[in-house]
Amino acid sequence: MIKRMLIMLVLVGAVLFGIFGFKSFVNGKIKEAMAAMGSQPQTVSTIKAEFSDWQSQLQAVGSLRAVRGADLSLEVAGVVEEIKFDSGQDVEAGQLLLRLRDEDDVAKLKSLEAVAELSQITYDRDLKQFKAQAVSQATVDTDAANLKNNKALAEQQKAIVDKKTLKAPFAGHLGLRQVDLGQYLAAGTAIVTLQALTPIYADFMVPQQALAQIKVGQEVSARTDTYPGKTFIGKVTAINPRVETATRNVQVRAEIENADRLLVPGMYVTVDTKIGQPQKLITLPQTAIMYNPYGNIVYVVDEKKSGDGAPQLSVHQTFVTLGATRGDQVSVLKGVEEGQTIVTSGQMKLRNGIPIAVNNTVEPRNDPNPKPVDE
Repeated sequence: MIKRMLIMLVLVGAVLFGIFGFKSFVNGKIKEAMAAMGSQPQTVSTIKAEFSDWQSQLQAVGSLRAVRGADLSLEVAGVVEEIKFDSGQDVEAGQLLLRLRDEDDVAKLKSLEAVAELSQITYDRDLKQFKAQAVSQATVDTDAANLKNNKALAEQQKAIVDKKTLKAPFAGHLGLRQVDLGQYLAAGTAIVTLQALTPIYADFMVPQQALAQIKVGQEVSARTDTYPGKTFIGKVTAINPRVETATRNVQVRAEIENADRLLVPGMYVTVDTKIGQPQKLITLPQTAIMYNPYGNIVYVVDEKKSGDGAPQLSVHQTFVTLGATRGDQVSVLKGVEEGQTIVTSGQMKLRNGIPIAVNNTVEPRNDPNPKPVDE
């Protein structure tokens, strides 16, 4: 019995020894493989840190409106007698655009003018007779009052006749004609829109925190997806003296040159306002930054010589203080010096002291003004 138990214990011990021995052997091999992998250079892309001109900008989305724009209509009703414009035409201030049928009003005006002329003749005759003491002062006063009344009636009728015609209140570009010959127009019916397109206003909102940085006369640049790659230059002309209580934003207006009239009212634009003075700052692609709760870091490339004189590259982490961003770039205020080589991609497999191999065949985007591209 004791012999069997000893044999069983020996067998169990042999089995356990074999299991633990095999596990130790496997762990050793894994450590060797990991060590071998760790010593293999990791492929990354890099960039050399350099100073560049950095102009801080405040970006906002705005809407375009004409310096002068109106939907033209008439104060009085009538039938369209004559149309003197075409859709899309450029017109000058005071140019005749449309006339309503006005024969009855013109005839009435001529009648009132004739009455006013007769009143003038009567007044002049009675005034001479008054000087000869042939009529009384009351007669002259009555003639003077009649003269003023009849002239006023004629002027009133002339104003009614003038309201039968539509003239351009300012120079601009006409839109689409909304009426036709012979059509009856009620008072206030829209006839055509008139817009002055050169220059043009861009209205946009900025947060109240930025109010101290916005000044009248500051340069702005506007972009719209209607014309990719094209920038329109202007300047701030007015700042609303009231902050919107609902959004705590303030409205700003910029005037943009629009000599080629590519911009039209109602478009939305992205407005960049230059704030502060230009600075020299080190800029890196945003992909070079590893953002962490405890601080942002970059990997700096170190170069050493091996025993045979060949360069050996490795990396070390360094904390950085970041500034503003623009496009694909971010400004670095502290932590990176000019001329240092910084890793821009492949950081996830890096740690301090690990060897690297540089391959810049494919580089991350580093454009301060990137443009959307369909790929």
